[in-house]
Amino acid sequence: MSASASSGPLAGIKVVEFAGIGPGPLCGMLLADMGAQVLLLERKEPAGLGIARARKFDLSHRGKASLALDLKRAADVQLARLLVNKADVVIEGFRPGTMERLGLGPEQFQASNPGLIYGRLTGFGQFGPLAKVAGHDMNYISLTGALNAIGRRGQPSTPPLNLVGDYAGGSMLLAQGILAALIERGQSGLGQTIDAAMVDGVSLLLTPYHGLLAAGLWSGARGENILDGGAPFYDVYACADGRQIAFAAIEPKFRQRFAALSGFPEDLLLAGDDKARWPALRKELTKLFLQRERDEWCRLLEGEDACVSPVLTADEAARHPHMKARQIFMESNGITQPAPAPRFSRSACARPAAPPNAGEGGAALARRWGIPDEAIPQTVASN
Repeated sequence: MSASASSGPLAGIKVVEFAGIGPGPLCGMLLADMGAQVLLLERKEPAGLGIARARKFDLSHRGKASLALDLKRAADVQLARLLVNKADVVIEGFRPGTMERLGLGPEQFQASNPGLIYGRLTGFGQFGPLAKVAGHDMNYISLTGALNAIGRRGQPSTPPLNLVGDYAGGSMLLAQGILAALIERGQSGLGQTIDAAMVDGVSLLLTPYHGLLAAGLWSGARGENILDGGAPFYDVYACADGRQIAFAAIEPKFRQRFAALSGFPEDLLLAGDDKARWPALRKELTKLFLQRERDEWCRLLEGEDACVSPVLTADEAARHPHMKARQIFMESNGITQPAPAPRFSRSACARPAAPPNAGEGGAALARRWGIPDEAIPQTVASN
């Protein structure tokens, strides 16, 4: 499905995404997956940021159209302005002040496009002592306290990929803000600017843990609590074949079911609510899981209310019966990848097209948005 012939709950919504790395592109993908027409404005020359790869593998650009611009050229800047004036939403992730210097800041469209929703996604936000400082996911999650809480007891903190800061605290936060602003615009008729900072988003994700800390139910030390691998009934164990199993039986009833199926002494599992007994319980569970291969444990326990699941590789996850039944993964352009989500009962999302090459499809989409041919420089139209 192309950016011009979309279906889904956001069909008809026009989005201009100024190319960036990581969280901005994923936010644009989420909107494109839901049917928005997303036009990616990217540099004619690679910016030298992020992880270099062929465009077909840059899956966060799926379902979009692309225009390659040189924002140092007046004609290209003017085209960008015309496109923003046609748009419902803008996504940009540059350092504060960059878009204003280009003549493309949100205030510069208040009169010409008063309904514009202008989404700004940064690590540290639009103001504050660190606002203009470079950073990456790990910097943002370290500043919020999230990184300090992730890892084994007595070991350094463990970077949890870049899921927490970039994507949960960034992409998802901005997508939520854009959807909320679209709803509000339906009432007021006016757009607004969204300051989505990853330090804000990650801090919000930590809200339940601040409550646990205040209640004295979280020690604050890494690897010593119920949900951080400290509890032996909420941890990962090696199996006889070297593969791993996830055991997450927090509630006593699930531990009881596990004991009944596995033969492990129920009294030992239930006594695990006493933290003083955690080391001994972990030792016994470690020995237990080493008695069978991972898939043997799955045949015994998967589908039971024992809260046990295999630790799968990405390839294995795509082949798992539950994932296959729900069609959570799809194949596009020879690449297995997650399908659009969530699912809608009426306005179903279409299968997204492969990521466009730089400049692919953008001029045609600009024309469909009402941009006249004479406003599209020949160097852009020919991409």
